[in-house]
Amino acid sequence: MGIINYISIIAVPLVILLIILYGVIERKKVFDIFIEGTKEGLKTTIKILPTLIGLFLAIGALRSSGIIEGIGKILYPILTIIKFPIEILPLALLRPISRKCINSNSNRHNEDIWSR
Repeated sequence: MGIINYISIIAVPLVILLIILYGVIERKKVFDIFIEGTKEGLKTTIKILPTLIGLFLAIGALRSSGIIEGIGKILYPILTIIKFPIEILPLALLRPISRKCINSNSNRHNEDIWSR
Protein backbone atom coordinates (compact mmCIF):
# COMPACT_ATOMS: atom_id res chain seq x y z
CA MET A 1 0.00 0.00 0.00
CA GLY A 2 2.96 2.33 0.63
CA ILE A 3 4.08 2.15 -3.00
CA ILE A 4 0.62 3.09 -4.28
CA ASN A 5 0.49 6.08 -1.93
CA TYR A 6 3.94 7.20 -3.04
CA ILE A 7 3.01 6.91 -6.73
CA SER A 8 -0.25 8.81 -6.20
CA ILE A 9 1.59 11.60 -4.40
CA ILE A 10 4.21 12.11 -7.12
CA ALA A 11 2.02 11.39 -10.19
CA VAL A 12 0.66 14.90 -10.88
CA PRO A 13 3.91 16.80 -10.17
CA LEU A 14 5.79 14.28 -12.31
CA VAL A 15 3.41 14.75 -15.26
CA ILE A 16 3.70 18.55 -14.97
CA LEU A 17 7.48 18.27 -14.87
CA LEU A 18 7.53 15.99 -17.92
CA ILE A 19 5.34 18.42 -19.88
CA ILE A 20 7.61 21.34 -19.00
CA LEU A 21 10.75 19.32 -19.87
CA TYR A 22 9.26 18.32 -23.22
CA GLY A 23 8.44 21.96 -23.96
CA VAL A 24 11.95 23.08 -23.06
CA ILE A 25 13.55 20.33 -25.18
CA GLU A 26 11.32 21.22 -28.15
CA ARG A 27 12.02 24.93 -27.54
CA LYS A 28 8.34 25.79 -27.09
CA LYS A 29 7.03 28.69 -25.05
CA VAL A 30 5.39 26.49 -22.42
CA PHE A 31 3.84 29.29 -20.37
CA ASP A 32 2.40 31.06 -23.44
CA ILE A 33 0.89 27.77 -24.65
CA PHE A 34 -0.55 27.22 -21.17
CA ILE A 35 -2.11 30.71 -21.13
CA GLU A 36 -3.66 30.16 -24.59
CA GLY A 37 -5.11 26.86 -23.39
CA THR A 38 -6.64 28.48 -20.32
CA LYS A 39 -8.19 31.23 -22.46
CA GLU A 40 -9.74 28.61 -24.73
CA GLY A 41 -10.98 26.61 -21.75
CA LEU A 42 -12.56 29.70 -20.23
CA LYS A 43 -14.36 30.47 -23.51
CA THR A 44 -15.71 26.91 -23.59
CA THR A 45 -16.85 27.20 -19.97
CA ILE A 46 -18.69 30.43 -20.70
CA LYS A 47 -20.39 28.85 -23.73
CA ILE A 48 -21.73 25.83 -21.82
CA LEU A 49 -22.57 27.65 -18.57
CA PRO A 50 -26.22 28.48 -19.47
CA THR A 51 -26.83 24.86 -20.40
CA LEU A 52 -25.29 23.62 -17.15
CA ILE A 53 -27.36 26.04 -15.06
CA GLY A 54 -30.55 24.94 -16.83
CA LEU A 55 -29.62 21.30 -16.39
CA PHE A 56 -28.94 21.71 -12.67
CA LEU A 57 -32.24 23.55 -12.21
CA ALA A 58 -34.17 20.87 -14.10
CA ILE A 59 -32.56 18.04 -12.13
CA GLY A 60 -33.22 19.87 -8.87
CA ALA A 61 -36.86 20.37 -9.84
CA LEU A 62 -37.26 16.70 -10.75
CA ARG A 63 -35.73 15.56 -7.49
CA SER A 64 -37.65 17.98 -5.27
CA SER A 65 -40.96 17.21 -6.98
CA GLY A 66 -40.54 13.50 -6.28
CA ILE A 67 -40.77 12.39 -9.90
CA ILE A 68 -37.49 10.49 -9.71
CA GLU A 69 -38.59 8.64 -6.56
CA GLY A 70 -41.97 7.92 -8.15
CA ILE A 71 -40.35 6.35 -11.18
CA GLY A 72 -38.18 4.33 -8.80
CA LYS A 73 -41.23 3.01 -6.97
CA ILE A 74 -42.91 2.07 -10.24
CA LEU A 75 -39.80 0.31 -11.58
CA TYR A 76 -38.81 -1.30 -8.26
CA PRO A 77 -40.35 -4.75 -8.96
CA ILE A 78 -38.66 -5.00 -12.35
CA LEU A 79 -35.33 -3.70 -11.04
CA THR A 80 -35.26 -6.23 -8.20
CA ILE A 81 -35.88 -9.08 -10.65
CA ILE A 82 -32.90 -8.05 -12.80
CA LYS A 83 -30.88 -7.22 -9.65
CA PHE A 84 -30.38 -3.58 -10.65
CA PRO A 85 -29.33 -1.47 -7.65
CA ILE A 86 -32.19 0.94 -6.94
CA GLU A 87 -29.72 3.47 -5.49
CA ILE A 88 -28.26 4.29 -8.91
CA LEU A 89 -31.61 4.67 -10.69
CA PRO A 90 -31.51 8.51 -10.52
CA LEU A 91 -28.11 8.46 -12.20
CA ALA A 92 -29.30 6.02 -14.85
CA LEU A 93 -32.32 8.21 -15.59
CA LEU A 94 -30.57 11.60 -15.59
CA ARG A 95 -27.32 10.77 -17.38
CA PRO A 96 -28.85 10.52 -20.87
CA ILE A 97 -30.59 13.86 -20.30
CA SER A 98 -27.38 15.58 -19.23
CA ARG A 99 -25.44 14.08 -22.16
CA LYS A 100 -28.10 15.34 -24.58
CA CYS A 101 -27.91 18.86 -23.10
CA ILE A 102 -24.15 19.03 -23.45
CA ASN A 103 -24.26 17.67 -27.01
CA SER A 104 -27.01 20.07 -28.06
CA ASN A 105 -24.99 22.96 -26.63
CA SER A 106 -21.92 22.08 -28.69
CA ASN A 107 -24.09 21.73 -31.80
CA ARG A 108 -25.72 25.10 -31.09
CA HIS A 109 -22.34 26.80 -31.21
CA ASN A 110 -21.40 24.80 -34.31
CA GLU A 111 -18.28 23.28 -32.83
CA ASP A 112 -17.42 20.00 -31.27
CA ILE A 113 -15.21 20.67 -28.26
CA TRP A 114 -14.31 16.98 -27.95
CA SER A 115 -12.69 16.68 -31.39
CA ARG A 116 -9.65 18.81 -30.64
